[in-house]
Amino acid sequence: MIKKQTESTKEVLASAKEKSKHQKYVLRLYVAGITPRSREAIRTVTSICEEHLAGRYDLEVIDIYQQPTLARGEQIIAAPTLVKKLPAPLRKFIGSMADKEKLLVGLDLRPKDE
Repeated sequence: MIKKQTESTKEVLASAKEKSKHQKYVLRLYVAGITPRSREAIRTVTSICEEHLAGRYDLEVIDIYQQPTLARGEQIIAAPTLVKKLPAPLRKFIGSMADKEKLLVGLDLRPKDE
């Protein structure tokens, strides 16, 4: 029984992984002006999108100084903040975007154990 359950779990995970390869990602990156930290975040997130999500992502960069109501609506309290709206679950990454590996794992683009 345990063996069958394990095989079933593996099949479900493999199916989910294959399905995720075709899902569209909807991302919002909130930055605070054109600071070095903001530029680094934009560069890093754009690089990840181009390398791992080519043709299947929408990335919107929002300057919280220019559009404060959008930041309030999303309850953004710090910048930079990356919000993954789709695919579910919704996730927020706050602070430095320099650690690409952490972002890849958080965006479900790389397993935790790699």
